[in-house]
Amino acid sequence: MINLLVTPSSTSSRKAKHWLLEHHVSFQERDMSRRPLNASEIKLLLSLTENGCWDLVSTRCKVFKKLNVDIESLTLSQFIQLLTKHPEMIKRPIIFDRNTLQVGFNEDEIRSFLPRSVREKNFKHLLAKAN
Repeated sequence: MINLLVTPSSTSSRKAKHWLLEHHVSFQERDMSRRPLNASEIKLLLSLTENGCWDLVSTRCKVFKKLNVDIESLTLSQFIQLLTKHPEMIKRPIIFDRNTLQVGFNEDEIRSFLPRSVREKNFKHLLAKAN
């Protein structure tokens, strides 16, 4: 099952939701502003990241700038505690399943959430157009 973590005020969240609906991809949506992530959910997301903490933290966020925190100096538990206390510091949208995580909206990367059969069909269609 694909999970979509959003905040209604996020343009990227709305784009990701629209893309998934347009491509008939089933997903479970969660509004992070109403139901913030808990520590174990943040750990799960971290386990799917390629760059660890930096994949999840919005350094452009007002709270991040105000706190002026050095992420590198935090232990994992301190980092998780920081995000549970200040969930607005988490980038969005977050799209994930058991094996894949995408933070933010990227139209090329989101295609990895399409079923393999659909991706193959699209690829064959592109090849036919190229020839």
